[in-house]
Parts: sequence; C-alpha cells; structure tokens
Amino acid sequence: MAKKAVASVQKGGGKGHTKVIKMVKSPKTGSYTFHEEVVPNDKVKDFFKK
Repeated sequence: MAKKAVASVQKGGGKGHTKVIKMVKSPKTGSYTFHEEVVPNDKVKDFFKK
C-alpha cells in the first residue's frame, strides 16, 4: 500500500493537499490530543482557526 500512496503523490495529485496536525486540549481531563487531517492547501488556515 505504501508504494501506491507514493506513486499518487509523485503524479502531482497530492501537491494540492497538506497533512495538518493540531494539538487540542480536552476540557474534561486537561490532557492534550492530536487532531490530524489532510486538507486542501487553501483551507489550512481555516483548519487552525477552528
């Protein structure tokens, strides 16, 4: 499966997307969790505003 993912990125289909990771604090426990998502490049700032 890894070869398939690398091949699709090399074709140029993955250049329009970015994997973003945001640290979110839980209101109940106070611990941090990581929320990660693949978003289009023009929506990256919107992801971090949420």
